Amino acid sequence: MTEADLPAVMSIERATFPLDAWSEGMMRGELDDQPRTRHYVVAVIDGLIVGYAGLAAAADQADVQTIAVLETHQRTGIGGAMLAELLAEARRRGAREIFLEVRSDNPQARGVYEHFGFEEIGVRRRYYDDGTDAIMMRRKLDG
Repeated sequence: MTEADLPAVMSIERATFPLDAWSEGMMRGELDDQPRTRHYVVAVIDGLIVGYAGLAAAADQADVQTIAVLETHQRTGIGGAMLAELLAEARRRGAREIFLEVRSDNPQARGVYEHFGFEEIGVRRRYYDDGTDAIMMRRKLDG
């Protein structure tokens, strides 16, 4: 992902996370840390950005920062492909485990993460702006 991608990314961000969307400034801050501690990708179909995902990595740990796919392209494997890229990047950077938070009211996303080997490790009560809990998940990475 580059700064040129931000208009499309921010449109997807607001549509996907209407109650707790990141600001453009927050997203720019993430991009400013590429490639040092961040790795952001976009999914493009027919020249249009239809999804994006980001990773934070430091030492032997990594965190999935965000994954979003336009509603019209969900359930097509795009989210899984981007998650696979984040997992591969975490391994390249020497991470031994990767973490994420997912809304407790998003069973579709939780199912994707479980399919990729993530396990629930806890709950962050009222984590999101609307008071929804976050399910904390972790996956250990093999060498």
